[in-house]
Amino acid sequence: MTELSLAYIFQQQQLLVDENFQLPRVEKLASDLSFSSGDQVIARDLLEDESIPEGFQLVPIRQLLQVWNTQQFEQASRAIQLLEWRRNHKFCSHCGHKTEVHATQYAMVCPACGYHQYPRVNPCVITVITRGEDEVLLARNARNKLPIYGLIAGFVEVGETLEEAVRRETFEEVGVQLKNIQYLASQPWPFPSNLMIAFKAEYAGGEIQLQEEEIRDAQFFKFDQLPDIPFKGSIAHAMIMHVTQGTPVADDTKAWL
Repeated sequence: MTELSLAYIFQQQQLLVDENFQLPRVEKLASDLSFSSGDQVIARDLLEDESIPEGFQLVPIRQLLQVWNTQQFEQASRAIQLLEWRRNHKFCSHCGHKTEVHATQYAMVCPACGYHQYPRVNPCVITVITRGEDEVLLARNARNKLPIYGLIAGFVEVGETLEEAVRRETFEEVGVQLKNIQYLASQPWPFPSNLMIAFKAEYAGGEIQLQEEEIRDAQFFKFDQLPDIPFKGSIAHAMIMHVTQGTPVADDTKAWL
C-alpha cells in the first residue's frame, strides 16, 4: 500500500484545503518538492488546467493566517517560497543552461558550469513607534483601499544595517526621527519571499510629513482609541497589541523540531 504524503498544493498565492482548512494527502510524484522531514510532507503547483479535487477549495494564504497556528503558517510559507524559487531558477543565471534539482540540498545546479542557485530571502524591517506613555504611530498605506492603519515597513537596502533601515524608512515615509530602537521578533512573509524583522522604537523628534506615493495618512493614536489595524496573525497586529496591551509579540515557548 502506497504511503500518502501531506501536501501543500498551490495555485499562485492560493492553497488547496478542505472545508476545515486541512491539507490533502496525496501520492508523491517525482516532480514534487520534499521538505527536510522526508517524503511525508511535499509541495507542488496546481496547474491552471488541473481541476480542483472534490471536497477541496483554493484559499488565499493570507486568509489562513487567521485560522492556522504559527507553525502551520510558517510551514505553508516555506512551501510556497520554495516552489517560487524553483519555478524562477530553471535556467542558470551565469551561462543560461537549463538547471537541475540538487539531490539532497535546496539548490538548482547548472550541469554546464556548476553554479548553484539557492533560495533567497528578502529582509524587510517593520517598526512600531511609540510617543510618551500612551501613543503609537500608525500609517495608512496609499495603495490599500481599506481604511486600515498599520506600521512603517520597507526593504533593507544593500550595505545598511537593520537599524539604519528602520531609521531611513521611517524618515522617508513619515519624516520623524527615532531613538531606542530594539529588536522584537520576525515572521516569514511569503509575498513573495520576505522575512519581516520587527522592531520597536521611540519618537525622538520631527513633524509628520507624508511620502504621499507610499503613505495616505499617518497619526499618533492613543492606545485606547486605535483605528482599524491589520488582522490577527500578522506580525503588525502582534506588535501593536504588544505596545498597547502588553501581550507577547512572539511565541518563545515553541520547541525546535
